Amino acid sequence: MSRITVLDLLDLDIKENNNLKLKCVSGRSGLSREIVRAKISRPGLPLFGYYADFKMNEMQLLGYGEQMFISELEKQNRMDTLEHLFQSNAPCIIMAYDAMPSKTLIELSEKNAMPILTTALSSTEFVRHAYAILEEIFAKSETIHGTLMEVFGIGILLLGNSGVGKSETALELIERGHRLIADDAVLLKNISDSYIIGCGPNKKLAHHMEIRGLGIINIFDMYGIGAIREKKHVQLVVNLEAWEEGKNYDRVGETMTMDILGITLPRIELPVQAGRNIPILIETAARNERLKKIGYHSAERFDRSVKEWLESEENKRKYYNTYMREEDGEDDED
Repeated sequence: MSRITVLDLLDLDIKENNNLKLKCVSGRSGLSREIVRAKISRPGLPLFGYYADFKMNEMQLLGYGEQMFISELEKQNRMDTLEHLFQSNAPCIIMAYDAMPSKTLIELSEKNAMPILTTALSSTEFVRHAYAILEEIFAKSETIHGTLMEVFGIGILLLGNSGVGKSETALELIERGHRLIADDAVLLKNISDSYIIGCGPNKKLAHHMEIRGLGIINIFDMYGIGAIREKKHVQLVVNLEAWEEGKNYDRVGETMTMDILGITLPRIELPVQAGRNIPILIETAARNERLKKIGYHSAERFDRSVKEWLESEENKRKYYNTYMREEDGEDDED
């Protein structure tokens, strides 16, 4: 399970174009507190004094309702529930709508080293953006040997034994206008048990490639920003393997799959042999995958057409045989 600190979240927010619009206004000595769950709590019941089901290790978000209730608690000098909240091991307290904490909240924050962050977003907006970030950080992940490309908008994971030609194939695809996400090592993440996101394990190294005979090349420097992408939804796995004489390779589009982190992805096997243009085959596979996503399955359509043709031919034969028997019978009578 990944762990980040409140300071990491602030740094990440800056790097990601300030999507969460976060600022720390007090309790900076507690910025090293760890965020260990991709969850955000609204401490409604705890502010009433009910802590039995309080999520002690989750970020606490104060929306408009909670802020108004805290103001009433301060007016009535009912500080016990507030003190309990600030003495918890929650990573931080976040105030929505750009609200600023009162003097009392700042004192509790500094006393307990509990960071108070403010965001210009509404409660709903903040939760939506924060979950998108946190789910990726805390997602199940694994790093595999392969190359991840975007071809015609489809994220294609190239797999195969070392030396089979993954990087060379990727380089040719880049030459043809497609984009590289990561070469050699690909970090895969399961997002909400719904889809797989792939990226480079190290952002500084992700867009470099090792080409045998040339060494290390920088795709960004050579081809520009349009030839790279930071991450991509993986939609198809292409396994490259040396041509094996006698092996029965798929010729009619049989559906094959591969399980990655509990997600089932479509998979195809492409045998590599002299004279086969693998990049063009991968482009064709990407186009075919896009057709499948809008409900057009070439293999299924071909199979259906063959069946219709066979049924039509069978009907023709039945009709012809019946007609001929009738003609023969009439001739016999004459």
